[in-house]
Amino acid sequence: MIDTIVPIPTDTAEPVADERAAKMSARNVHVYYGNKEALKGVGIDIHDDRVTAFIGPSGCGKSTFLRCLNRMNDTIPGARVTGEIELDGEDIYASKMDVVQLRARVGMVFQKPNPFPKSIYENVAYGPRIHGLASGKAELDNIVEKSLKRAGLWDEAKDRLQESGTALSGGQQQRLCIARAIAVDPEVILMDEPCSALDPIATAKIEELIHELRGRYAIAIVTHNMQQAARVSQRTAFFHLGELIEYGRTKDIFTNPREQRTQDYITGRYG
Repeated sequence: MIDTIVPIPTDTAEPVADERAAKMSARNVHVYYGNKEALKGVGIDIHDDRVTAFIGPSGCGKSTFLRCLNRMNDTIPGARVTGEIELDGEDIYASKMDVVQLRARVGMVFQKPNPFPKSIYENVAYGPRIHGLASGKAELDNIVEKSLKRAGLWDEAKDRLQESGTALSGGQQQRLCIARAIAVDPEVILMDEPCSALDPIATAKIEELIHELRGRYAIAIVTHNMQQAARVSQRTAFFHLGELIEYGRTKDIFTNPREQRTQDYITGRYG
């Protein structure tokens, strides 16, 4: 099989030192669905000054781990999570943790765009309204505009704010979902294969948006596309059969992996 050449762009350069405390920290995380162990002792740090990509074959545990970071696995019957996951040093699985507030702080963008069956304006305004982030209509208008601008959608949507969000194209819908996520001023954004349902042009816009959002939020992205991981991330974690095989600088993972299983996956020998 011919080795896959994955280009490493120069704009993935990032601060060398890791002295800063991680925004989110996971240690010895196991996930069980009933009696099946889906994740086996994963430990990883996610920093707020870089994008972290999770790669690996289908069913390897990368999305399962991502969902641990805002307790989305709580919604799955029979799912059980053990280990430690902290946000700014606070245990997110502690009994005192308000899960609604956690999911406001750790937003999520899913694989398929899922705008609410409401207007573009109401899609973005919904979160700030229920969380009490706006004192009046003017402030809410400002949040909506700012969020749509950050998501790169304002120019396309500013004259259509009362139209249904579902009337937008697939790529626009995904940017609307990103605007909805950032409208509540999160600290972390999780993206679960956000481009897999999009065409190449829409994908390029989402990747450009990820670059622009980097540094403003801690971002973790699951992607099946290794070229995408190379383009958008500064750290990459490779999962296989529920285990975290290797985690490090993206350029090192793709050009000089320490583990043979990583090398085999990167070069297309399996996956």
